[in-house]
Amino acid sequence: MSQKVYVAGVAMVPFSKPSAGVPYTEMGSRAAQMALEDAGVNYKQIQQAYASYVFGDSASGQAALYNVGMTGIPIFNLNNYCASGSSALFLARQAIESGAADCVLVLGFEQMPPGALKSNFDDRPSPIASFAKQMTELQGFDKDIPRAAQLFGGAGRAYMKEYGIGPETFAKIAVKARVHAARNPNAVFRNLVTLEEVMASPTVFDPMTRLQCCPPTCGAAAAVLCSEAFVKKHSLNDQVIIKAQVMNTDTEETFSHHDMRYVVGFDMTARASNDLYEKASIGPEDVDVVELHDCFTANELISYEGLGLTPAGTAEKFIADGDNTYGGRYVTNPSGGLLSKGHPLGATGLAQCAELVWHLSGQAGDRQVEGARLGLQHNLGLGGACVVTLYQKTH
Repeated sequence: MSQKVYVAGVAMVPFSKPSAGVPYTEMGSRAAQMALEDAGVNYKQIQQAYASYVFGDSASGQAALYNVGMTGIPIFNLNNYCASGSSALFLARQAIESGAADCVLVLGFEQMPPGALKSNFDDRPSPIASFAKQMTELQGFDKDIPRAAQLFGGAGRAYMKEYGIGPETFAKIAVKARVHAARNPNAVFRNLVTLEEVMASPTVFDPMTRLQCCPPTCGAAAAVLCSEAFVKKHSLNDQVIIKAQVMNTDTEETFSHHDMRYVVGFDMTARASNDLYEKASIGPEDVDVVELHDCFTANELISYEGLGLTPAGTAEKFIADGDNTYGGRYVTNPSGGLLSKGHPLGATGLAQCAELVWHLSGQAGDRQVEGARLGLQHNLGLGGACVVTLYQKTH
């Protein structure tokens, strides 16, 4: 990177079920204002803003931010499916790094309808038609089961077939997620569940049960990024920088492997994380805390290996040994992750950012990862995009 990019402030509003009925304009403006206050920055000092969301009309970013101020700055609206938040963060980081701006606001929000994800358009080609086509060729398609559950559940089946693990291995991840979420006041589901309860919950797509699938969620999160010169000039928080960041999309290998793990982004994750470690001159063993894209327990499991946290075929032992939680090698998803904190699509990447910044600056409360200096973020969207980001504590 040509110059340091500081995360001067972050915020998120508590995530909620769609039934809460809070409009995106209210959630978004509140998160933006909270991030500005956390950074000690006035909205008039913001030079650019990036707004991420999936289910919303054009210029929804303006609708949310005009409640904060109308200063005439460029506001960019970004939709990159579940990786929208981190994609917006990527562009904001580039703006600071290149010298195009010194102080940028990144906002993610989502007002989701209840029920499983589905397309809002049936009069045009689906952007994930080729992914659905390969899934159908590999394992069939059941119109009565949510498509996302079949995609990621199929990835879990592929892993089980190759390495012979049992379905309870996936379920243990859901149990861990609730333990972590119990300490997070911003999470949707904070009640503990047992392994038996997870296994006994209704099957959505074998081996995924209902408690192993992220819920439809509403919420918002935001971050303020600043250049080193701006931070020094205004005496802002200089505890956390974006050390490295990589974004990529699918290659031909997504389909040429004829493997559901690749269809849902395993290869994107592996390529992006390998490039990230090389850019930062570190290894995965140097990371202290991880927020990864656990939309389903199957994706958390395969992402352990995609991110290099554990070698291929060892995820079951990694989980059994407790190396994915407090006291182990890494604390993964201390927030409770998408499974328990919730997954408002456009806000997820910024919520992950906020969680890691809180840990690196010692502000994570009861879930604090002691001594954390490097935080790894993994945000994935089918169709597709993957963004991995490394945050570093500066002092």
